[in-house]
Amino acid sequence: MNLFYAPGLDKKATSYVFDKDESRHISKVLRKKTGDTLFLTNGKGLLFTAVITDDNPKKTGVKIEKATTKSTKNYHVHVAMAPTKSNDRMAFFLEKATEMGMDGFTPVITKYSERKTINHSRYEKVVTAAMKQSLQFYKPQISEATAFEKFLSQDFTGYKKLIAYCNAAKPVLESFSKNENVLLLVGPEGGFDQSEIDQALAVGFTPVLLSNNRLRTETAGLTGVMAVALKNL
Repeated sequence: MNLFYAPGLDKKATSYVFDKDESRHISKVLRKKTGDTLFLTNGKGLLFTAVITDDNPKKTGVKIEKATTKSTKNYHVHVAMAPTKSNDRMAFFLEKATEMGMDGFTPVITKYSERKTINHSRYEKVVTAAMKQSLQFYKPQISEATAFEKFLSQDFTGYKKLIAYCNAAKPVLESFSKNENVLLLVGPEGGFDQSEIDQALAVGFTPVLLSNNRLRTETAGLTGVMAVALKNL
């Protein structure tokens, strides 16, 4: 099964025309022809079954035959993490975290952040591709880069708030329950400043241990997402 992303579709849609890149992929790579069936998602929980009506390699058109609402998970996991200096490592994290079921991501700018700005459009492309590859129907929401203090001031009611901390005594798997929404805060390569840890604890974050080893930022984030996924199997 190949899944295509069509963000503008809703349940009332009867047709759709792909852009040039997707059209070329459909006709030249997958060799799909008029009359063939395709599957599309709007990234908001809808799965569309469609039939190709025009196999034009520049603007492939389809007729929507059925729209199905896919159920959501019983939990959400949101990662707030300092962007890595390497864009490739950041892309790797976003790809794998999406495959594992991450629902949202916020790049957080901390005192020791190696990167202060992000390429939001690239992040969106990475999670979209990962969503399609892993056959998921909900695309993770990617927030704009946010200063650490501003992030902490946001309302995360309904989430178990965890902060990755190498001196924590409690393992991450013992820090939340099955079906519980989890917010994981991960620092940069240089770690959080002590004042940042104190601020997080003051607004209800629980320090958690992700590993007995020292982890790279993206590895720490992936470990947290995997821990939540494993708890909810």
